[in-house]
Amino acid sequence: MLLSTAGFVALGLWQVERLSWKRHLIALVDQRVHAVPALAPTRRPVSAADDEYRRIVATGTLQNDKETLVYASTELGPGFWVMTPLSLGDGQTVLINRGFVPTYRRDPQTRPEGQVSGQVTITGLMRMTEPKGSLLKSNDPASGRWYSRDVAAIAAQKHVTGAAEYFIDADKTPNPGGLPVGGLTRIVFANNHLVYAITWFGLALMMAGLLAFVIRSEIRRQWPWQSSG
Repeated sequence: MLLSTAGFVALGLWQVERLSWKRHLIALVDQRVHAVPALAPTRRPVSAADDEYRRIVATGTLQNDKETLVYASTELGPGFWVMTPLSLGDGQTVLINRGFVPTYRRDPQTRPEGQVSGQVTITGLMRMTEPKGSLLKSNDPASGRWYSRDVAAIAAQKHVTGAAEYFIDADKTPNPGGLPVGGLTRIVFANNHLVYAITWFGLALMMAGLLAFVIRSEIRRQWPWQSSG
C-alpha cells in the first residue's frame, strides 16, 4: 500500500509536469501561427519542436502535373487534400497542401481554374511529414492511395527532385475557381493532464487512507488495551 501510494503520487507529479509542458506548447504554437510569415527554409534541417506550425511564405511554380490526392475528412466533409510540388527555382521543391476538394471534384479537369500556372506566392503553416499512413490504413503509392502526407514517399512516387522534408498547409487565400479550399488546418492539442493529475493524487489519498485504516485496525487487534485506554 505504501509503494502504491508513492507510485500514485509520482504519477500525479508527472502529470503536473506534462501539464506545464502542454501549456507551453499551446502558447508557442499560437505565437507561431499568428507571427509575421518568414521565408520557407530550403537549406537547413527542420524539426517538429523548433519549426512545426511556423507561418512561412514560398514563391515558385506549381507542378500541377505531379498533383497527389491524399484522403481527408474535414469540416467540409470527406474528400482529398491536394498536394502539389512548388519549384522554388533554385533546385529546391516544397510540397504544398493547397487545400481540400470534395470527392466529386478530385479530377483536376473538373477544376481547371485552380490549376494555376506561372509564378505564385503561397503563405501557410509548416507541417512535418506524416510517414507510412494513418492509424487505420497504410499508404499504397503503387495504387495511388494516400492516407497521410508522407513527403518522401510522395516525392519518390512523383519523381520530385530536391524535395524539402516538410510541407506547407496553404492558408485561406482563395484559389481561382474556389478550389482547393485552403486554411483548414486543425490546431487542437488534447490537454487532460490536470484531470489525470487529480485522479492520481486522489488514488494516492485513498490508498493512504486505506493504509492508515489497516494499520489502526491491526494495532487494535494486537494491542486492544491501547485503543481502550
